[in-house]
Amino acid sequence: MEQDVLLRMEGICKSFPGVKALDNVSLTVHRGTVHALMGENGAGKSTLMKCLFGIYAKDKGSIYLEGQEINFKSSKEALDNGVAMVHQELNQALKRNVMDNIWLGRYPTKGIAVDEKKMYKDTMAVFKELDINVDPYRIMSTMPVSQRQMVEIAKAVSYNSKVIVFDEPTSSLTEEEVEHLFKIINMLRDRGVGIIYISHKMAEIKRISDYITVMRDGQWVATRPAAELEMSEIIRLMVGRELTNQFPPKTNVPGDVYLRVEHLTGMYNQLRDVSFTARRGEILGLAGLDSSGRTETLESIFGIRTRKDGIISLDDQPCFNRSAGESIKNGFALLTEERRATGIFGGLNIRENTVISSLKRHLRFGLYLSEKTQREDTQHYIDAMRTKTPSQETKIRTLSGGNQQKVIIGRWLLTEPEVLLLDEPTRGIDVGAKYEIYQLILDLANKGKTVIMVSSEMPELLGVCDRIVVMSGGRVAGEVDARNTTQEEIMTLAAKYV
Repeated sequence: MEQDVLLRMEGICKSFPGVKALDNVSLTVHRGTVHALMGENGAGKSTLMKCLFGIYAKDKGSIYLEGQEINFKSSKEALDNGVAMVHQELNQALKRNVMDNIWLGRYPTKGIAVDEKKMYKDTMAVFKELDINVDPYRIMSTMPVSQRQMVEIAKAVSYNSKVIVFDEPTSSLTEEEVEHLFKIINMLRDRGVGIIYISHKMAEIKRISDYITVMRDGQWVATRPAAELEMSEIIRLMVGRELTNQFPPKTNVPGDVYLRVEHLTGMYNQLRDVSFTARRGEILGLAGLDSSGRTETLESIFGIRTRKDGIISLDDQPCFNRSAGESIKNGFALLTEERRATGIFGGLNIRENTVISSLKRHLRFGLYLSEKTQREDTQHYIDAMRTKTPSQETKIRTLSGGNQQKVIIGRWLLTEPEVLLLDEPTRGIDVGAKYEIYQLILDLANKGKTVIMVSSEMPELLGVCDRIVVMSGGRVAGEVDARNTTQEEIMTLAAKYV
């Protein structure tokens, strides 16, 4: 099968200050196959792909594309030579329209002017081929993350790429959109494209992949045909230990109603008359399809979206939450869905990102901030979350996506919130780290805190939550007991007002 080898990476090494991110890693991708790349957060998966794509310069090793040695110096060079990458963290020109984002840097021209008519025609041709229903003139910032992800996929395909890397492509997609993505991937595979697929979702990997390579701590661990690997074996290879249960045993006991949301209606979004309650010590799930209003509900409660109407109360006392600052004072915390855009402070280090929302906790005599207590708090959450980082001084933007998420969760836990609002808290996080986050959520509930959690992963909602409020078309479609419901019942409610 050597003649079918499309891409070969041999002995790749890459170091950053204080950490060896890749240590002699090799990967072989055959033409017309889907090759899954798996490992815990910080295992080196994305770093390896960034070395291929020209974002990072490798320290050692060789890369061959169709038998020719390559060493791309930029992502543009990679794209021009048939290697594309759909990144986990979307980096798009949000103020520009869909067409601009797809053809940026290679606009079709007529003389010295951009040929808008051809650009529209070419965009529609790609969309028709991929069965994507998006207006090419729509401004990117007005679109949900899932549609923006599809635009990014269309852009990769538009380069007629030989190799396409998908880095956590389904982390913001609904089940229906995942099915659509798999159709696209199967079509590309049939054309002879080599697909490298990075994901933490075991069921997806087993379903879509031909081969699986597992990495751990920057090193290659194993490469096997997907059909030969059971989920338990993949987990053992990834984490280096057995992980028998996906979710911790539920030990929390919900108490009295603490939070009431009544007739919540959005000023500039589709929320209409949303009402529900949440108890002390309860983990309440918010389910629904993309654009159902789940994220808008959390952001309206937290005061970063303008409400047209509605009452929020704690212990039957009105709670206005007109801004994020006021919400934090009232004991609320919000973990946002898009960590790069609205979560991390990329230019700051891990300690600064951890303590930034709880600086009063470290104030001494009203004059200065205690570095000692900042270090202690930061170290506590690095240890509790098993965050992989060389030191507290490491810039957060250099961490893997999952490790960034752990830092942000630690930041909000330091504010000691009474109500924790979590929007896709385990998005892009590996199976071992997910368990640790579930345990932290459960510990908060055991302390009497109220947790409201949005997730697109149905098994996660069923495994972690006590009750699930299902949203559809900006309204509450129903409420179910997580212990006595099914995925089918939830999906039926989610489609109620679509």
